[in-house]
Amino acid sequence: MTRHLLFAASLAGLALLPAPSAPPGAAVPAGPSDSLKVILLGTAVGPRVNLQQYGASILVEADGERFLFDCGRGATLRLVQAGVPIGSIRRLFLTHLHSDHVLQIPDLMLTGWAGARRTEPLEVWGPAGTRSMMEHLQQAFSFDIHMRRDVDERLPAAGIQVLSHDIAEGVVFDEGGVRITAFLVDHGPVRPAFGYRIDYRGRSVALSGDTRFSENLVRAAQGVDVLIHEVIDPVAIRNNVDHPNPSAIEAIIAHHTTPEQAGEVFSRVRPRLAVYSHAPSTESVIRQTRTTYAGPLQGPEDLLTIVIGDSIVVRHAPR
Repeated sequence: MTRHLLFAASLAGLALLPAPSAPPGAAVPAGPSDSLKVILLGTAVGPRVNLQQYGASILVEADGERFLFDCGRGATLRLVQAGVPIGSIRRLFLTHLHSDHVLQIPDLMLTGWAGARRTEPLEVWGPAGTRSMMEHLQQAFSFDIHMRRDVDERLPAAGIQVLSHDIAEGVVFDEGGVRITAFLVDHGPVRPAFGYRIDYRGRSVALSGDTRFSENLVRAAQGVDVLIHEVIDPVAIRNNVDHPNPSAIEAIIAHHTTPEQAGEVFSRVRPRLAVYSHAPSTESVIRQTRTTYAGPLQGPEDLLTIVIGDSIVVRHAPR
């Protein structure tokens, strides 16, 4: 995967560090206690299998707590690669219920308990339908749960409990100085779909989720340090996707943000660092974005770590 990190040298507060020398799987040290740490676990677009970019998932750490946003294909594998115990994830926030954003939830739920000894309930926030989905997942794995909890290993019952919330726009979490606000975005007919803003001790990051150009997102993201936004490349998808129904391809494009539109969002929000996720890892996307945005920009890259403090530190995963 090509690494894209293009920035304006005149803008202060963005520190670029080389990749750490720790071996794969070693935990990246947390930043100072007043910092936010973000790990892009998976940055791929859509449901197709991509061995370079795994399914959509972002980890945010603040105040010693971990918050997972979406849980696409490979999220638990990337957690292990990042040195994060799966059992330490007990708070999950979903942007919407498309399969590429939720496929790895059963593994998070079950392996976090049976394989990593989670002893507290998994709490899940998401749009309408989240509670029903989580209840049905527990039903689907009821035999395994029963055997491990009641018959064989006698694992702690609390660790397999799930507390689910169907949310509306607004503050959905506010504890320990961490405030998480859900805001509506426009993912075409997929309604509701949310983005999230995380604020902690004067640091902030906003995650777009899947959306086409959204004025509501521009409003919600004002003043953030880092804005992580999706993007689609219309030319590439028209040329490379083999689909029997061309109108379906146009509908997909219409539900997402083009690079030029994303650049406009970045230009209006003016984050200290703009980042792509749920995005193609191509020079073409960066080049098109540059027609409307000249500020600091990081392309999509699995296991990229961003520490938000007085400066913003970007760390690439070891190769």
